Amino acid sequence: MKILFYSVGKAHEAYVKQGVEDFTDRITRYFPVSWQIIAPPKNAGVMQEAELKKQEAALILQALQPDDQLILLDERGKQLSSPELAKLIQQKANESSKRLVFLIGGAFGVDDSITKRANFVWSLSKLVLPHMLVRLVLAEQVYRACTILRNEKYHHV
Repeated sequence: MKILFYSVGKAHEAYVKQGVEDFTDRITRYFPVSWQIIAPPKNAGVMQEAELKKQEAALILQALQPDDQLILLDERGKQLSSPELAKLIQQKANESSKRLVFLIGGAFGVDDSITKRANFVWSLSKLVLPHMLVRLVLAEQVYRACTILRNEKYHHV
């Protein structure tokens, strides 16, 4: 199974780039992994929120394959402990999923079409976090989940 991180927005900012790259490299010990940064549509700054989310949804859906397992990150989703995330990843691997996609939506969230397409909606926190910080936390938590699956010492209860 391949793990993909999709994020709508700009390239990783310097203050998270090194951490994101470090944890992403660590994940490669367990699964092939990559990031895809989905650039917002042109003129995004002048679009109405609903139209922007609709156009971002079209870009996201274009990037997805029909059999992708999509985990959408959203503060209204279900919160998981690190062991529960590990279980979810293991479940997707056991189901012979080819691609497990974690999606960080745009500045205003995602269009309903993306929420409906998602196989799971996950909340890192009830707090609204900056997208760049979410990238770092996501990469670290997926790495942590991988170490839990292998009973390695990184995760302490």
